[in-house]
This record gives sequence, C-alpha cells and structure tokens, in this order.
Amino acid sequence: MARADPIAATPLDRLLADYAPQPGVADELFEAPGRIRPVWRDFVDGLAALPEGEIADRCARGDRYLRDAGVFYRRYTADAQQERDWPLSHVPVILSQADWDGITEGLTQRAELLERVVADLYGPGDLVRDGQLPAALLAQSPHWLRPMVGVAPRGGHWLHLLAFEIGRSPDGSWVVLGDRAQAPSGAGYALETRMATSRVFADPFPHGDTHRLAGWFRSFRDAMLALRDRDDGRVAILTPGPGTDTYFEHAYIARYLGLMLLEGEDLVARDGAVMVRTVAGLQPVSVLWRRLDAGFLDPLELDEDSRIGTPGLIEALRGGGLAMLNAPGSGVLETRALMAFLPRIAERLLGAPLKLPNIATWWCGGAAERAYVKAHAHRMMIGAALSCDLPFDTRAASAPGAGFRHPDWPDRDAWIDAEAAALVGQEAVTLSTTPAWRDGKLVARPMTVRVFAARTPTGWCFMPGGYARIGQTADTTALAMQQGGAVADVWIRSDRPVPRDTLLPEAGGFRRSPLGQLPSRAADNLFWLGRYVERTEALIRLLRARHLRLAETGSAEDPRLHRLTAHLEALGVDPQVPVPPVLTEALDQAAACAAKVRDRFSVDGWAALRDLASTAHGMTGTARPGDDAAHAMSVLLRKITGFSGLVHDNMYRFIGWRFLSIGRALERVDALALALADFTAPEAPPGCLDIAVELGDSVLVHQRRYRIETSRETVLDLLALDDRNPRAIAFQIDRIREHVAELPGARDLGRPSALARAVLVLQTELAVAEPLDLDPTRLGALRAGLADLSGHLTSAYLR
Repeated sequence: MARADPIAATPLDRLLADYAPQPGVADELFEAPGRIRPVWRDFVDGLAALPEGEIADRCARGDRYLRDAGVFYRRYTADAQQERDWPLSHVPVILSQADWDGITEGLTQRAELLERVVADLYGPGDLVRDGQLPAALLAQSPHWLRPMVGVAPRGGHWLHLLAFEIGRSPDGSWVVLGDRAQAPSGAGYALETRMATSRVFADPFPHGDTHRLAGWFRSFRDAMLALRDRDDGRVAILTPGPGTDTYFEHAYIARYLGLMLLEGEDLVARDGAVMVRTVAGLQPVSVLWRRLDAGFLDPLELDEDSRIGTPGLIEALRGGGLAMLNAPGSGVLETRALMAFLPRIAERLLGAPLKLPNIATWWCGGAAERAYVKAHAHRMMIGAALSCDLPFDTRAASAPGAGFRHPDWPDRDAWIDAEAAALVGQEAVTLSTTPAWRDGKLVARPMTVRVFAARTPTGWCFMPGGYARIGQTADTTALAMQQGGAVADVWIRSDRPVPRDTLLPEAGGFRRSPLGQLPSRAADNLFWLGRYVERTEALIRLLRARHLRLAETGSAEDPRLHRLTAHLEALGVDPQVPVPPVLTEALDQAAACAAKVRDRFSVDGWAALRDLASTAHGMTGTARPGDDAAHAMSVLLRKITGFSGLVHDNMYRFIGWRFLSIGRALERVDALALALADFTAPEAPPGCLDIAVELGDSVLVHQRRYRIETSRETVLDLLALDDRNPRAIAFQIDRIREHVAELPGARDLGRPSALARAVLVLQTELAVAEPLDLDPTRLGALRAGLADLSGHLTSAYLR
C-alpha cells in the first residue's frame, strides 16, 4: 500500500502506512489493491481510531493473560523442562461466512475421503490391490501398523478428530497443505488463543457476529460420551506426560471438558477390557482420546521399547473392549506422498473431484520420478520445507541453494538425494499474507490456518475458527512455533448475529456431577507435592536460623551454629552455601509433581510454585552468608507459605486434597521430630530450645502460653503434644487420622485398615505421653512409625 501524505493522512492511512502486500500474493486484508475486504472494514476502522499507544497496551494485556494462565509449549531440547510462552500474534485473522462455508464444505468431503481410505487400508485393501496406491508407500511409512489390519473400531469409524492445514493460493482459492490424523493437537490452544485475543479486543470491536468455540467442544465431548459401551465407563485423555511439547493443552482440555487425564502407567488391560488404577481400585475405561503417537501405545504389539504405553491395549481394541480416537494406524494418512493420490482416489470412492484441492504432490517411486525430483528440486525444497515445518527462506527462489537450512542435510545436493530417496515431492506454495502487529506497526505476514473437525452422530462438525500460524518476517515460510512463528485467533464472522454458546446442555440448567475417581499416579504426585513443599519450608527455616545467628555473632564457632551445622549436614545440606542445591532440588521436585497433575491443580497455585522456584534459583548466585542469606530465606518463606495458603485454603476438598494434606502433615511431623530430637536433647547447648521454637514457628504462642523462658518441658509440650497448635506433632497426627478415615477402604470388614491402625497407634502414644517422655530415642521411634505409616499408604493406594 502506498504511503499517505502525513499531513492529509487519515487515521486509517496512518495505520496502514507500513502494510505492504507482496505483488502476486493473496492478502487477507485487501481483496484488491486499495480495496479492503468488507469483513475487515469495521475492525481496521476501530483499530485506527484507538489513541496512540493503546494498541500496544492491549497487546500487553493479551500476553499477560497467557502468562497468568500458564499457557506454554515445550521446545524440542534436551532440557525437558524448557518452556516457552504461547506466542500470540495479537491481530486475528478474519474470514467471512461465505469463505468459511466453502472451506468446511470441501473439508467435510475430504474427511469422508480420509475415513474411507484408512478403512480400506486396514480392511479389504482394494486401493493397493487395484493399483490406486503403491504398496511401497505403506511399507515405508512408520505409521503403518500391521497389528491393526482387520480390526473393526468400536463405533464403526477410524477417524473422530482431524486437523487440516490450509492456505490461500495467489488466485484467492484455498488449498490443503496437510492432514493431521495421528493425534491432532491445537484445539485447546485455539481456545486459549481466543481467550487472549478477547482480552486484546474486548472493546470497541463487536463480537456479536463472530462464531464462538464452546459449542464445538460440547459437541465433541457429547460424541465421545456416546461412544461408551457402559454407563460407568470413563472417557479419558491419554497423554505421553509432561515431557511432551503440548502437555499444557492435554491438561487444559481435560479440565475444561471434565475428562480424566491418564498416562500409560495408569491403565491396565485385562480380559479384553481396559481399567484405570485409582485409589478406589480398578475402574473401567470405555473411551480414550489418544494424544500420543500410536506406535508407543502397546509394547506387546507395537514398539517394544515404549515406556509410555500399556500392554494389551491393541488386544482390547481388537475385541471391542475399548474405543480410541483416533484409532491407531490413522497416522498413515499423514504420509505426504499419499496426497499425490487423493485426487484420483476421490474420483473413484466419492465419484467427484476434490472440492478443496491439496498442494500439488508427486509420488516418486520409480527412476523416472526420481529424476523429476532432481530436475525440480529447487521448487520442491520450498514445498517440503513448508510441509515439514522446516526453516526455509523463500528468497532462495531467486538464488538456487541460497537460504537452504535443513537441520539434517546442510548441503543442498545431499538434501535432494535424501528427498529422492524419500520418494515424495511437493510443489512450492506462495502463502497469503495477513495483518500482524510488529514493533508498533501493522505489517503483512504469511499465514496458514489450522482447522479442526470432530465427528458427531450427525456428521462432521467444524470448530468455527481454529488458529492461524503467522510468520515472523514477510519473506519466510518458517511458520512453526519451534522456529519462531506465532499464532493468531481466527474469527469467522457471520452475516447475522450468532447466539451465545457455552458448554451447558442446550436445554439449560445444570446438574451436580460426581468428581470422579482419582488415579493412583495422580494421588502419588499430590502426596509427594505436599511432602516436597513442606520439606523445602523446613530447610528454609533451618537455613534462616543458622544465618541469623551467624549475623548475630559474626563467628562460626558459636555452639548453636555447630549444632545447626551438624543438623543440616545430616540432611545432606552444605550449610556454607547460602542457597544450597538441596533446597532448589526439592522445589524442582515439587514442580515436577505439580506438572503431572496440572489438570487437578489451580492456575494460581501453579504460577505461585513456579515463581517460588524461579526466585530460589535466582538467589543461588547472589545471596551472601549471614544477614543477606537470612533475608533471602525470609523472602522464600513468605512465598512458600503464600503458596501453601493459596493451595490448602482454596483447593476443593476432594480426595486428591487429602493425599496432598497427608503428605504435607507427614513431612512436617518427620522434620519436627528430628529437630526436637537434636535441639531439645539434654546435651544441646544453651539457646537450642529457642531455635526449636523458632523452627516450629511458635515463638509468640510460647510467650503467651507459658510466660516463662523456654525449657525442655514447655518446648516439647507445645511442639509435640499440643493438639491445638498447627505446628505440633499431635495436631498433625490428628489431621492425618481424619484424612485417612475419608479414604476408600479405610475400614475393612468392620475393622480399621492397616493404615488406619498405624495412625491410631501413633495418636494413642502421643495422647498418653508426658513432655519429658519424648527423649531422642522416643522421637526416633516416632519417626520410624511415620515411615511405617507411609509404607501402608503407598501399598494401599499409590501402586
């Protein structure tokens, strides 16, 4: 677009001054030079009318929402914990209803075609037998699963959720760039992208004519529930776990739709049925929404090296004891070479050409075809880079070989040979551009759209929007987020107002649903989350006590410091290091446990825990011994008690909260019993009793309750036997007994379980004890009883 005269320019002229679509490239904002598409007009007018600086403020609001919500994805690195904030491109892509209707009509046909293709490949095999598909194409695909041949999926369909990458060609028509059938990702991210964009453009832009996304999720959830073969059968999402790049989405959708989030170790296949291990025993699972590659599902029949699968899953599918979406083996549809045959197969199976064509693709299975690959290698390099999400610079079109950056084939000729050996080639695609806000300007950037389709009892239902991947620069096809691309919301604007939609049933109202069973793995992680957080707090209090006395005396020869040093060293802590690795490691372990239960953990709690861990790691290189380290420990103490209060005050009192609370109480009692054994021992130096009261956070209550200086009797009475002091051993044992009484199987045939009896023994011993009875030997026996109690808990619920 030509730059306007700055004096005569209107606000819209100034907004579009740097917006420059490339010649010969379709653009989403302009349908022709100087002519804005009608569907964009009120949006850009409203954007232009905003005061200077407000657009940047609005963008920051959207980014802040994503950070506060904890939306992230993982980079492909050796560090499994490396996370990146969700890269929001703040300006949405806006499509008209007519555009969308044409897209969904074409993709509905394509979805039906893909269903018929995969059903034939694992069924009668007519397409290969009749020469419509070469057998070598399947034989060379890692996603072809021989054990699924002859399997009839329960419900009659292989495909239940599909994603399509589409782009607009230079003539304005839409083409399919790729099909995603293995375990399509992004639906949850699309919803969070919509939420963030709504923060950016809540006003003054109208949303009454923009289709909402909740109805699609409701339809998909209802379709999954309809696949159950029994009323008590559970619907769950099967995830590889926190190490996968899209784990946030798995947890988010599980929470949003009210589904269980399971890993392979949660499941057991027996007698053709699949069960989930819960704290109440084995419970039936009817439907699994698979979010891991099918090859890892079953080490018995697929990849024997898989550690994230469940033995026997394929046999359960074969016998109809489980419905899985998408069915294993569907990933073969993502084989790029298959696209070369789809136009011809559509004519045969559907009796009609593809309504929405795919990117031109060649199967290069013979010598002549391989020669074609080499002859047209340059233009194919661009197409392959796009389809594989490789960082390829389209400027190479004017300088063959320049800009080629393949991670496995740095040499262009080596790549050509490798691509020929892979037996597939694709035509180059020139992507349309769309508005993006970069460095305070509206600029044109290349984009593709990901569209989601779900099978329902009435047919394929499309998410009215999805999301768009946006390039960082104007002349690149590197749109993948792993390579620096961003994501924009997609608005589908209707010709008339659209109704407000939610996850509530269409008839309205609500019903109170049971909270569901707690998988044993989730209970285990909640239990250890409580233990690691409490362990960290005990370490913080010990380190602060040591550094306060170091600052007070200025000498490491103080007897109290010797006692504290010995106590810390017995715990594996180097007291000479202000923020020792043991402390940060405990926090990292707590974060790892919380990550495994993101679907059951509050967003605020997760953010507080990450902030705590980040603060502790940041102090490791800056804190100095003495007063500075004591201050650092005080900061950490305030943060960790804030986290504990946030979680324990606000967490719903479901059974998972009880495991978290039991873990916390066990660790507090164990740490306090050890500290009392050390600091109230008869041979402990003067001042150690005060340290014990300080570690028990009971200085003020001791002053008010006893009105005398500390003595062994008062300290042990307050910190061991006082059942009204939350820091006391007796108080915490009482809470453990209350929680255990509410666990499944707490009574067995009219008698308390082994775990309940173990708690009762500890509670009774404390109830009849006198303060001075609790010498180091007695306190050591108490710790042994706690270890026995923990063992009973693990045996009964966490295996």
